[in-house]
Amino acid sequence: MRDYRAVLDIPEEGEPELIERTAVGAVLQSFYNGVENIFQTVAKRVDQEVPASADWHRKLLTQMAGGTETRLPLISPLTAERLEPYLGFRHLVRHAYSFTLEWSRMSGLVRELSSVWEQFQAEVRSFLDRHEESEDRRES
Repeated sequence: MRDYRAVLDIPEEGEPELIERTAVGAVLQSFYNGVENIFQTVAKRVDQEVPASADWHRKLLTQMAGGTETRLPLISPLTAERLEPYLGFRHLVRHAYSFTLEWSRMSGLVRELSSVWEQFQAEVRSFLDRHEESEDRRES
C-alpha cells in the first residue's frame, strides 16, 4: 500500500479532480482483484470448487468467509463484510466510465483501505499457519 500512498493521500477537504479519481479507482479495483485472486487460489487448490454463476464474485467472497469439511474459514465474517464494498466498487469501475466515479462513494473506501488490508493479511497468515499445522498432523 505504501507504493500507492501518493495516489491515496487525498486531502480531506474538497473533491479530487477526474485524473486523481481515476487513479484512486484503479488502485481500489486492483486491491480487490488481488484479494479475489487469493480467494480463487484457495477455492481451486483447497476447496476444488470455484463458483461459476453470474454472481460468482459475491459467492466466492461468501465461500471464503465460511469453512468447509476440509478447510477452516479463510477470512472472518467481519472481514468479508468490510471487503464487500470493494467488491461492489470493483464492479462499478470495470463497467463505468471514469468520469462517473463519485468521490462520495470512494472516499470511505480510501480511508479504510489500509485497515482492511492489514486485517485481511493477518487473517490469511493465520489461515496459512493453521492449514500448515493441520497438514503436518495429517502426515504424522
